[in-house]
Amino acid sequence: MPRLLVCTRDGLVRLDGTGSSWVIVTLLEGKAVRCVAAGRGRLLVGTRDGALLSTDDGSSWRRVSLPETDVYSVAIGAADGTLYAGTEPSRLFRSADGERWDELEALQSIPSRDQWSYPPRPWTSHVRWISPDPHRSERLLVGIELGGLMYSDDGGETFTDHRQGAERDVHALAWHPRVEGRSYEAAGGGATWSRDGGLTWEAAESGREHRYCWALAVDPDEPDRWYVSAAHGPRQAHGAGAARAGVYRWEGAGPWERIERGLPRPLDSMPYALVSTTAGLFAGLADGGIFSSADHGDSWEELPVRAESVIAMAPAEPA
Repeated sequence: MPRLLVCTRDGLVRLDGTGSSWVIVTLLEGKAVRCVAAGRGRLLVGTRDGALLSTDDGSSWRRVSLPETDVYSVAIGAADGTLYAGTEPSRLFRSADGERWDELEALQSIPSRDQWSYPPRPWTSHVRWISPDPHRSERLLVGIELGGLMYSDDGGETFTDHRQGAERDVHALAWHPRVEGRSYEAAGGGATWSRDGGLTWEAAESGREHRYCWALAVDPDEPDRWYVSAAHGPRQAHGAGAARAGVYRWEGAGPWERIERGLPRPLDSMPYALVSTTAGLFAGLADGGIFSSADHGDSWEELPVRAESVIAMAPAEPA
Protein backbone atom coordinates (compact mmCIF):
# COMPACT_ATOMS: atom_id res chain seq x y z
CA MET A 1 0.00 0.00 0.00
CA PRO A 2 1.55 3.32 -1.04
CA ARG A 3 2.03 5.91 1.70
CA LEU A 4 2.98 9.50 0.92
CA LEU A 5 4.01 12.30 3.25
CA VAL A 6 2.70 15.69 2.15
CA CYS A 7 3.97 19.03 3.44
CA THR A 8 1.30 21.74 3.38
CA ARG A 9 0.79 25.34 4.48
CA ASP A 10 -1.06 23.97 7.52
CA GLY A 11 1.09 21.03 8.55
CA LEU A 12 2.01 17.50 7.54
CA VAL A 13 -0.35 14.77 6.37
CA ARG A 14 0.13 11.17 5.30
CA LEU A 15 -1.82 9.68 2.41
CA ASP A 16 -2.55 5.96 2.77
CA GLY A 17 -4.21 4.00 0.05
CA THR A 18 -4.38 2.14 -3.17
CA GLY A 19 -6.47 2.58 -6.27
CA SER A 20 -9.65 4.47 -5.45
CA SER A 21 -9.33 3.97 -1.69
CA TRP A 22 -7.25 6.71 -0.05
CA VAL A 23 -7.36 8.35 3.36
CA ILE A 24 -5.60 11.38 4.84
CA VAL A 25 -3.96 11.03 8.25
CA THR A 26 -3.03 14.33 9.91
CA LEU A 27 0.40 14.22 11.56
CA LEU A 28 0.98 17.93 12.26
CA GLU A 29 -1.42 20.86 12.27
CA GLY A 30 -1.15 24.64 12.40
CA LYS A 31 2.40 24.93 11.12
CA ALA A 32 3.63 25.25 7.54
CA VAL A 33 6.01 22.38 6.82
CA ARG A 34 8.63 23.03 4.14
CA CYS A 35 10.29 19.63 3.93
CA VAL A 36 10.13 16.10 5.29
CA ALA A 37 12.34 13.02 5.38
CA ALA A 38 11.55 9.48 6.54
CA GLY A 39 13.76 6.54 7.40
CA ARG A 40 14.48 3.90 10.03
CA GLY A 41 11.28 4.59 11.93
CA ARG A 42 11.84 8.34 12.14
CA LEU A 43 10.25 11.40 10.57
CA LEU A 44 12.11 14.71 10.37
CA VAL A 45 10.46 17.95 9.21
CA GLY A 46 11.70 21.46 8.63
CA THR A 47 9.73 24.66 9.22
CA ARG A 48 10.38 28.38 9.50
CA ASP A 49 10.39 27.88 13.27
CA GLY A 50 12.83 24.96 13.41
CA ALA A 51 12.97 21.20 12.92
CA LEU A 52 10.77 18.55 14.52
CA LEU A 53 11.50 14.85 14.96
CA SER A 54 9.11 11.93 15.49
CA THR A 55 10.04 8.36 16.36
CA ASP A 56 6.47 7.00 16.48
CA ASP A 57 5.21 7.52 12.92
CA GLY A 58 4.08 11.08 13.61
CA SER A 59 1.99 10.44 16.72
CA SER A 60 4.22 12.75 18.75
CA TRP A 61 6.94 15.27 17.96
CA ARG A 62 9.81 16.96 19.73
CA ARG A 63 11.73 20.05 18.73
CA VAL A 64 15.28 19.61 17.48
CA SER A 65 17.79 21.91 19.10
CA LEU A 66 19.52 23.92 16.36
CA PRO A 67 21.21 27.34 16.56
CA GLU A 68 19.28 28.41 13.44
CA THR A 69 15.50 28.07 13.26
CA ASP A 70 14.77 28.76 9.57
CA VAL A 71 15.01 25.17 8.27
CA TYR A 72 14.79 24.69 4.50
CA SER A 73 15.96 21.10 4.05
CA VAL A 74 16.14 17.82 5.95
CA ALA A 75 17.40 14.35 5.10
CA ILE A 76 17.90 10.92 6.66
CA GLY A 77 20.75 8.91 5.19
CA ALA A 78 19.56 5.56 3.86
CA ALA A 79 23.04 4.06 4.27
CA ASP A 80 23.55 4.79 7.97
CA GLY A 81 20.50 6.68 9.31
CA THR A 82 22.33 9.99 9.87
CA LEU A 83 19.98 12.97 10.21
CA TYR A 84 20.69 16.27 8.44
CA ALA A 85 19.15 19.74 8.55
CA GLY A 86 19.96 22.78 6.41
CA THR A 87 19.02 26.36 7.21
CA GLU A 88 18.91 29.97 6.11
CA PRO A 89 21.49 31.44 6.44
CA SER A 90 23.34 28.58 4.79
CA ARG A 91 24.42 26.27 7.58
CA LEU A 92 24.37 22.46 7.68
CA PHE A 93 23.87 20.26 10.76
CA ARG A 94 24.22 16.53 11.36
CA SER A 95 23.06 14.15 14.09
CA ALA A 96 23.46 10.43 14.67
CA ASP A 97 20.59 10.11 17.16
CA GLY A 98 18.47 13.27 16.94
CA GLU A 99 19.71 14.44 20.33
CA ARG A 100 23.11 15.96 19.70
CA TRP A 101 23.54 18.04 16.55
CA ASP A 102 26.89 19.18 15.18
CA GLU A 103 27.50 21.77 12.50
CA LEU A 104 29.37 20.70 9.38
CA GLU A 105 31.48 23.83 9.45
CA ALA A 106 33.41 23.00 6.29
CA LEU A 107 30.46 24.37 4.31
CA GLN A 108 31.48 27.84 5.50
CA SER A 109 34.99 27.46 4.04
CA ILE A 110 33.94 26.90 0.43
CA PRO A 111 35.70 29.51 -1.75
CA SER A 112 32.49 30.74 -3.39
CA ARG A 113 30.75 31.24 -0.03
CA ASP A 114 30.87 35.06 -0.20
CA GLN A 115 29.05 35.03 -3.56
CA TRP A 116 26.04 32.98 -2.45
CA SER A 117 22.89 35.07 -2.75
CA TYR A 118 19.18 34.24 -2.88
CA PRO A 119 17.56 36.75 -5.31
CA PRO A 120 14.38 37.55 -3.30
CA ARG A 121 16.61 38.20 -0.23
CA PRO A 122 20.03 38.87 -1.77
CA TRP A 123 21.75 39.34 1.57
CA THR A 124 21.37 35.64 2.37
CA SER A 125 21.12 32.12 0.93
CA HIS A 126 19.96 28.74 2.22
CA VAL A 127 20.68 25.03 2.05
CA ARG A 128 17.88 24.09 -0.35
CA TRP A 129 18.58 20.35 -0.59
CA ILE A 130 20.61 17.68 1.22
CA SER A 131 21.14 14.36 -0.56
CA PRO A 132 23.13 11.62 1.22
CA ASP A 133 24.25 8.80 -1.07
CA PRO A 134 22.18 5.69 -0.20
CA HIS A 135 25.09 3.44 -1.18
CA ARG A 136 28.00 5.24 0.50
CA SER A 137 27.37 6.97 3.81
CA GLU A 138 30.43 9.18 3.41
CA ARG A 139 29.21 10.74 0.14
CA LEU A 140 26.95 13.78 0.32
CA LEU A 141 25.50 16.32 -2.12
CA VAL A 142 24.34 19.72 -0.83
CA GLY A 143 22.48 22.28 -2.93
CA ILE A 144 22.66 26.00 -2.10
CA GLU A 145 19.95 28.36 -3.32
CA LEU A 146 21.59 30.26 -4.85
CA GLY A 147 25.21 29.21 -4.77
CA GLY A 148 25.84 25.83 -6.31
CA LEU A 149 26.02 22.09 -5.88
CA MET A 150 28.59 21.08 -3.25
CA TYR A 151 30.16 17.63 -2.84
CA SER A 152 31.68 15.73 0.08
CA ASP A 153 33.21 12.26 0.15
CA ASP A 154 33.96 12.25 3.89
CA GLY A 155 30.55 12.81 5.47
CA GLY A 156 30.75 16.59 5.36
CA GLU A 157 34.09 17.02 7.09
CA THR A 158 35.26 18.71 3.87
CA PHE A 159 33.46 19.99 0.78
CA THR A 160 34.48 20.80 -2.75
CA ASP A 161 33.02 23.87 -4.41
CA HIS A 162 30.35 23.88 -7.11
CA ARG A 163 30.63 20.80 -9.32
CA GLN A 164 31.57 21.10 -12.97
CA GLY A 165 28.55 20.96 -15.29
CA ALA A 166 25.90 21.31 -12.57
CA GLU A 167 23.52 24.27 -12.28
CA ARG A 168 24.08 26.78 -9.46
CA ASP A 169 20.42 27.54 -8.62
CA VAL A 170 19.79 24.13 -7.01
CA HIS A 171 16.17 23.19 -6.26
CA ALA A 172 16.26 19.39 -5.86
CA LEU A 173 18.82 16.58 -5.83
CA ALA A 174 18.52 12.80 -5.85
CA TRP A 175 20.56 9.61 -6.01
CA HIS A 176 19.30 6.48 -7.66
CA PRO A 177 18.27 4.14 -4.82
CA ARG A 178 19.61 0.95 -6.46
CA VAL A 179 22.26 1.89 -9.02
CA GLU A 180 25.38 3.31 -7.42
CA GLY A 181 26.87 6.51 -8.82
CA ARG A 182 23.77 7.92 -10.53
CA SER A 183 22.67 11.34 -9.29
CA TYR A 184 20.29 14.01 -10.58
CA GLU A 185 19.60 17.75 -10.24
CA ALA A 186 16.63 20.04 -10.94
CA ALA A 187 17.57 23.71 -10.94
CA GLY A 188 16.54 27.18 -11.97
CA GLY A 189 18.71 26.97 -15.07
CA GLY A 190 17.69 23.48 -16.12
CA ALA A 191 18.38 19.84 -15.26
CA THR A 192 21.63 17.91 -15.00
CA TRP A 193 22.74 14.42 -14.05
CA SER A 194 25.88 12.56 -13.09
CA ARG A 195 27.04 9.03 -13.84
CA ASP A 196 30.24 9.10 -11.77
CA GLY A 197 28.97 9.60 -8.24
CA GLY A 198 28.41 13.35 -8.43
CA LEU A 199 31.92 14.33 -9.52
CA THR A 200 30.99 15.62 -12.97
CA TRP A 201 27.60 16.61 -14.36
CA GLU A 202 26.05 16.90 -17.81
CA ALA A 203 23.08 18.92 -18.95
CA ALA A 204 19.79 17.26 -19.89
CA GLU A 205 18.03 19.99 -21.83
CA SER A 206 16.78 18.78 -25.22
CA GLY A 207 13.03 18.67 -25.75
CA ARG A 208 11.99 20.70 -22.70
CA GLU A 209 9.95 23.84 -23.36
CA HIS A 210 10.29 25.14 -19.79
CA ARG A 211 13.74 26.06 -18.45
CA TYR A 212 13.03 26.63 -14.71
CA CYS A 213 12.97 23.15 -13.12
CA TRP A 214 11.61 22.59 -9.62
CA ALA A 215 10.53 19.10 -8.52
CA LEU A 216 12.50 15.94 -9.29
CA ALA A 217 11.83 12.20 -9.11
CA VAL A 218 13.78 9.14 -10.24
CA ASP A 219 12.33 5.81 -11.31
CA PRO A 220 13.49 3.28 -8.67
CA ASP A 221 13.91 0.51 -11.23
CA GLU A 222 15.34 2.38 -14.22
CA PRO A 223 18.25 4.82 -13.65
CA ASP A 224 17.82 6.36 -17.12
CA ARG A 225 14.22 7.34 -16.42
CA TRP A 226 13.62 10.48 -14.36
CA TYR A 227 11.12 13.28 -14.09
CA VAL A 228 11.01 17.04 -13.48
CA SER A 229 8.35 19.70 -13.17
CA ALA A 230 9.17 23.03 -14.75
CA ALA A 231 7.90 26.53 -15.52
CA HIS A 232 9.12 29.37 -17.71
CA GLY A 233 10.55 31.19 -14.71
CA PRO A 234 10.27 31.78 -10.96
CA ARG A 235 7.42 34.27 -11.27
CA GLN A 236 5.28 31.75 -13.11
CA ALA A 237 6.24 28.93 -10.74
CA HIS A 238 5.70 30.80 -7.49
CA GLY A 239 3.59 33.86 -8.30
CA ALA A 240 -0.12 34.42 -7.87
CA GLY A 241 -0.88 34.02 -11.56
CA ALA A 242 -1.13 30.98 -13.81
CA ALA A 243 1.94 28.75 -13.68
CA ARG A 244 1.56 27.41 -17.25
CA ALA A 245 3.87 24.63 -16.06
CA GLY A 246 4.92 21.28 -17.47
CA VAL A 247 5.80 17.79 -16.25
CA TYR A 248 8.50 15.95 -18.19
CA ARG A 249 10.04 12.50 -18.46
CA TRP A 250 13.58 11.69 -19.60
CA GLU A 251 14.40 8.17 -20.79
CA GLY A 252 17.70 6.81 -22.03
CA ALA A 253 19.49 9.53 -23.99
CA GLY A 254 16.43 11.78 -24.03
CA PRO A 255 14.96 14.11 -25.14
CA TRP A 256 12.48 15.28 -22.52
CA GLU A 257 8.86 14.35 -23.20
CA ARG A 258 5.83 16.13 -21.73
CA ILE A 259 3.65 13.70 -19.77
CA GLU A 260 0.40 15.43 -18.88
CA ARG A 261 -2.50 13.29 -20.13
CA GLY A 262 -4.97 13.38 -17.24
CA LEU A 263 -3.40 16.38 -15.53
CA PRO A 264 -5.21 19.75 -15.66
CA ARG A 265 -4.59 21.55 -18.95
CA PRO A 266 -3.31 24.15 -18.95
CA LEU A 267 -1.28 23.22 -15.88
CA ASP A 268 -1.86 26.49 -14.02
CA SER A 269 -1.10 25.14 -10.53
CA MET A 270 2.63 24.47 -10.16
CA PRO A 271 3.60 20.82 -9.55
CA TYR A 272 5.68 21.44 -6.45
CA ALA A 273 6.34 17.77 -5.76
CA LEU A 274 7.07 14.57 -7.67
CA VAL A 275 7.56 11.15 -6.06
CA SER A 276 8.39 7.92 -7.89
CA THR A 277 8.06 4.59 -6.07
CA THR A 278 7.46 0.98 -7.02
CA ALA A 279 3.76 1.77 -6.51
CA GLY A 280 3.77 4.46 -9.19
CA LEU A 281 4.51 8.09 -9.96
CA PHE A 282 2.84 10.87 -7.96
CA ALA A 283 2.53 14.63 -8.51
CA GLY A 284 1.43 17.18 -5.92
CA LEU A 285 0.14 20.56 -7.10
CA ALA A 286 0.29 23.88 -5.29
CA ASP A 287 -3.51 24.01 -5.09
CA GLY A 288 -3.65 20.71 -3.18
CA GLY A 289 -4.49 18.36 -6.03
CA ILE A 290 -2.56 15.08 -6.02
CA PHE A 291 -2.31 12.83 -9.07
CA SER A 292 -0.94 9.33 -9.66
CA SER A 293 0.32 7.44 -12.68
CA ALA A 294 0.72 3.69 -12.99
CA ASP A 295 2.45 3.88 -16.41
CA HIS A 296 5.44 6.18 -15.83
CA GLY A 297 3.46 9.30 -16.62
CA ASP A 298 1.75 8.20 -19.83
CA SER A 299 -1.57 8.87 -18.08
CA TRP A 300 -2.64 10.37 -14.76
CA GLU A 301 -5.60 10.09 -12.39
CA GLU A 302 -6.46 12.48 -9.59
CA LEU A 303 -6.52 10.85 -6.17
CA PRO A 304 -9.86 11.04 -4.31
CA VAL A 305 -8.22 13.08 -1.54
CA ARG A 306 -7.02 16.65 -1.48
CA ALA A 307 -4.47 18.41 0.69
CA GLU A 308 -4.82 22.00 1.88
CA SER A 309 -1.87 22.71 -0.40
CA VAL A 310 1.27 20.87 -1.48
CA ILE A 311 4.69 22.33 -0.68
CA ALA A 312 6.68 19.09 -0.88
CA MET A 313 6.17 15.30 -0.75
CA ALA A 314 8.20 12.24 0.15
CA PRO A 315 7.54 8.50 0.39
CA ALA A 316 6.70 7.39 3.92
CA GLU A 317 8.71 4.23 3.32
CA PRO A 318 11.75 5.08 1.17
CA ALA A 319 13.18 2.44 -1.15
